[in-house]
Amino acid sequence: MVRVLIADPIAESAIRKMKDAGLDIVLRDASSDGPIKDQIKGFDGVVVRSATKITREVIESSDTLKVIVRAGVGLDNVDQEAAKEKGITVMNTPEAPTVSVAEMVLSLMFALSRNITRADSSMKDERWEKKKLAGTELWQKTLGIIGFGRIGQEVAKRAKALEMNVLAYDVVDITEACRTYGTQKASIDDIISKSDYISLHVPLLPQTKGMIGSAEFEKMKPTAFLINTSRGGVVDEAALVEALDSGKIAGAALDVFETEPPTDWSLIKHPKLIATPHIASSTTEAQARVGDLTASKLIEALK
Repeated sequence: MVRVLIADPIAESAIRKMKDAGLDIVLRDASSDGPIKDQIKGFDGVVVRSATKITREVIESSDTLKVIVRAGVGLDNVDQEAAKEKGITVMNTPEAPTVSVAEMVLSLMFALSRNITRADSSMKDERWEKKKLAGTELWQKTLGIIGFGRIGQEVAKRAKALEMNVLAYDVVDITEACRTYGTQKASIDDIISKSDYISLHVPLLPQTKGMIGSAEFEKMKPTAFLINTSRGGVVDEAALVEALDSGKIAGAALDVFETEPPTDWSLIKHPKLIATPHIASSTTEAQARVGDLTASKLIEALK
């Protein structure tokens, strides 16, 4: 029987779908099962989210592994080169959480603009701070999107409905996508210097690590807001703290961090920052889509 290790939790409906397809499913308990490199032997497939790391050591410890499926978008927790060397197929489900993440970006933009988290906290502390909490509108403001793939395009679609001016950048040709969504193709420098809101939608790669740092914050408007729902490592967190402290930018919203969960909470507690615990894709609908796509892709690959 074909054996599959579910290393991180996925929807129960996805597990049923895999079992119905005749797969022998084992649910991993990281707290009691020991290192995954010692458990991986004998499995034909493995499913991970973001918590489990499929390193070169894990891959080299496997003996029958054929397929790795990342239930979600990013593949930075899978050593793709090691998998390729061993002939193991690596897949993910980037299409599943697109709408959920795009909606999260807009919700964070609104929260930053209207001081929603500060207003809620002050009211719960029985403080009426009406005069301190004047906000700004999104209407006719400029949104810069760095990374114009599925999620970036969904963000643009919603921003255009709010009559925002949208600038977009990607390393690939996005001319047709910009035409489709009514956005303007721009350089990173133009986005950084001209945008009122900057939203990041790039994978964590050597060339994107720390791509928003001190030099970029120096070029931003003092009224600008930064939103990151992609990967924590693309923003230099120390530089962000300095930018917030010095007023180089007006504020930021982060759903992702260099270390998760954080070990240093000083950035998270900054009054100009809205922080959420990597929940942009955590909606009922997105998780159902992730599970269904994960099961479908795994079953098809293992045929």
